[in-house]
Amino acid sequence: MAAARGRRGRGKGCCWALPTALLCLYGFFSNLRPSEPFLTRYLLGPDKNLSETQVFNEIYPVWTYSYLVLLFPVFLATDYLRYKPVILLQGLSLIVTWFMLLYAKGLLAIQFLEFFYGVVTATEIAYFSYIYSVVDLNVYQKVTSYCRSATLVGYTVGSISGQVLVSVFNWSLFSLNVISLTSVSVAFAIAWFLPMPQKSLFFHHLSSSQVAREMKVIDCKSGAVVQDDPALQSVPGWEDESEVPLNVEAHSAEKQEQKVDIPKVLKELWRDFLQCYSSRPMLCWSVWWALSTCGYFQVINYTQGLWEMVLPAQNSEIYNGGVEAVSTLLGAVAVFAVGYIKILWATWGEVALALFSLLIAAAVYIMDIVRNIWICYASYVVFRIIYMLLITIATFQIATNLSVERYALVFGVNTFIALALQTVLTVIVVDSRGLGLNIFTQFMIYAAYFAVISAVFLVSGMYSIMKNYRRQKDMQSRTASPKCTEDSLGNEV
Repeated sequence: MAAARGRRGRGKGCCWALPTALLCLYGFFSNLRPSEPFLTRYLLGPDKNLSETQVFNEIYPVWTYSYLVLLFPVFLATDYLRYKPVILLQGLSLIVTWFMLLYAKGLLAIQFLEFFYGVVTATEIAYFSYIYSVVDLNVYQKVTSYCRSATLVGYTVGSISGQVLVSVFNWSLFSLNVISLTSVSVAFAIAWFLPMPQKSLFFHHLSSSQVAREMKVIDCKSGAVVQDDPALQSVPGWEDESEVPLNVEAHSAEKQEQKVDIPKVLKELWRDFLQCYSSRPMLCWSVWWALSTCGYFQVINYTQGLWEMVLPAQNSEIYNGGVEAVSTLLGAVAVFAVGYIKILWATWGEVALALFSLLIAAAVYIMDIVRNIWICYASYVVFRIIYMLLITIATFQIATNLSVERYALVFGVNTFIALALQTVLTVIVVDSRGLGLNIFTQFMIYAAYFAVISAVFLVSGMYSIMKNYRRQKDMQSRTASPKCTEDSLGNEV
């Protein structure tokens, strides 16, 4: 019996260990791009011969527009195609992006490059959703940690190596792009070895009876007492406890898979959408998520441009890669510390969002007003740390009120709203067909944007606190007031 359990444990580990390891390798190499912190400098350099107005007002907005247009269809295609094909599309888009970055010239070609990078970011949902379709529920937290850590480590190693190669070994930015192209090509090759999932969250899912049977099998394997269930007799291997199947869905997913009905799936998504956002706490955290992510995208997209205007790279040594690495690592520390923060988020969450949003606004304002590159670097680090801290809290608060099946829906909707707002902001502020403002004026607007977010959540938070206070006071007054009763003669006591 012990030997059987040992074999079962090893088999179960292999079921999730191999796809997790492959996905982590893919995440590491796809983010190992040492040239990324220097992209603005490269586009403004002699290799591309583009002007500042072309880069900031005509090229960068293309990424925002393509990301917005592609996000919803990619979201549906990711689930319908069962993740792996979309991961391969992301890997291929990364190769196209960096190949064009090396050899494409001219405004139109670089705009197409930005479109393919929009495909890359829109398909990220496949990377973070794939693993949930091939592993058991009881290892979700573990594999999520592994996959997110792999992307973080890859980005950090890429930023540090890029900075070292530029500052110490005096490598050209073209050479860094060659390394990035090689890295994403390795990631694309790894993606081909990912096993193809048999199910997905919406279009290809198991019937409820099959899910119930799987849960009973899991309970038995974990040592729980399970009542006799005739349905379990049909599960292969149930007759002999030593031969409980390692992954029931692998045996019968195709038989139990529901017929794909796209209109029905869309109706279910709409019903889930209404149900998810009917909760005020969920709505509050989601609104902050969308508003702040819009501003965050704008700041990180154009920060390199701001640094370039404060201190042109051709006149001095730049440390963009080192700053990106430091901000990422410190942000990871802040995210880790979230688990030890003891706050009643239901009561003080909105006020905390208001105060931290005000700090973000101050960091962006200082970055814009104080034309010192080191202060710009420091302000950027503070900006990213606070955002990563708050977005982690928001993610946790939203996830605690959701079933696993609704993660992708809510996070996708929040991101879509953020991109829609960012598109409006880009059209008005950045695009040459709009106001086409210079980079310093843009950052002043971004600082004001976060200040408005802070004011909105401060008012909402104070209202919620006063409302809770009045409710508690009313409850206390009802408890303290004596109740009138009658004695045996009918007199009130």
